[in-house]
Amino acid sequence: MNTFSHVPPGFRFHPTDEELVNYYLRKKIASKKIDLDVIKDVDLYKIEPWDLQELCRIGSEEQNEWYFFSHKDKKYPTGTRTNRATKAGFWKATGRDKPIYSRLSLIGMRKTLVFYKGRAPNGQKSDWIMHEYRLETNENGTPQVSIYVRIRSNLEMGVLNFVCVYN
Repeated sequence: MNTFSHVPPGFRFHPTDEELVNYYLRKKIASKKIDLDVIKDVDLYKIEPWDLQELCRIGSEEQNEWYFFSHKDKKYPTGTRTNRATKAGFWKATGRDKPIYSRLSLIGMRKTLVFYKGRAPNGQKSDWIMHEYRLETNENGTPQVSIYVRIRSNLEMGVLNFVCVYN
């Protein structure tokens, strides 16, 4: 079912990392209206990456990218670690975080994760890759706990982009 069929014919949604962090994520965190609200709220960790495409289709044309807002699932109620497990597998961080800039100002960081089927430490690596974005600081200089997440598959299916707002 297409929940965003109201977009104009030919509409394409291909924001840059800077646009996603500086416009969409900042507005979502601040509970401000996004002019064209095409990013759907989804519980990312209750759905497998291959089941998400139909939930966030934009318009009626073929697309190879999908976007979501989601919320953080803590591993422990009083802890700070994120639970990145689903029923079928888990997301594992890889590499170093990459800085995201707007002009010359650092606005956020990007973490890359890979989806593994099964349970750690014996999971089987898949072709699903997630880029998790977080705002570096808010206007008061306090570290921001909210993030944007972009997921893609190296398969022919295309790219899944998840925007996660961590509270």
